[in-house]
Amino acid sequence: MNKKLTYAGVAALLLLVISGCGDKPAAAPADEAGQNSPAVVSGAEGNNGNGDSKSDSNSNAGGLNTPATAEPVSTDAPVATDKPVEVDKQSQSISTYYTDSQQMELVKAAAKISFANDTEKYTEAFKTLQNSDKADMIPLWSGIELKSLKFTDGQVVMDIHKPAEAQLGAGGESMAISALAQLFFQFEEVKSVELLVDGEQVESLMGHVDLEHPITRENSAL
Repeated sequence: MNKKLTYAGVAALLLLVISGCGDKPAAAPADEAGQNSPAVVSGAEGNNGNGDSKSDSNSNAGGLNTPATAEPVSTDAPVATDKPVEVDKQSQSISTYYTDSQQMELVKAAAKISFANDTEKYTEAFKTLQNSDKADMIPLWSGIELKSLKFTDGQVVMDIHKPAEAQLGAGGESMAISALAQLFFQFEEVKSVELLVDGEQVESLMGHVDLEHPITRENSAL
């Protein structure tokens, strides 16, 4: 009888122990605790992170909002500073020749020319035969076009064009050739004059008087 009671007491004690162990909460595994615990961020770290982010944002914003300034390009044309070279001209008083209002004789007159070289000198001299500012001095070469003139080795070579309205009679043609010869042979350096009409040698200037090729002091009786 006593043995039964002893067994019954032991059994009851075991039941109490077992029941007490079942009431304790099971400890969570270390891994699970790490996963479920929220990460704690210190105030210093948070401030540093925000500061870097703001710095990057400001840097990016500055790059986007500040366009590069292009250097201005001048479109003004360059200003010319060099003045045209002025050619010094010399002046010379010469004699030129016309005819009277009745075309009876040559009339000598004074003229003044300006020139920079020989070609211009003889061109300007010839022009005095073509114009007159006096009613009693009639130019014999009026209306004649001087196409070209050059001076080489003492010879003046002239190429002219003679329109129909510049035609003269025999007396006028003779005086015209004489006026031309006297004009050019007043210059000592001129030895001869070759007169061409439209680039060709012609037997007569206007059909009345023979035209020498070239005209010289000797064959013009000067």
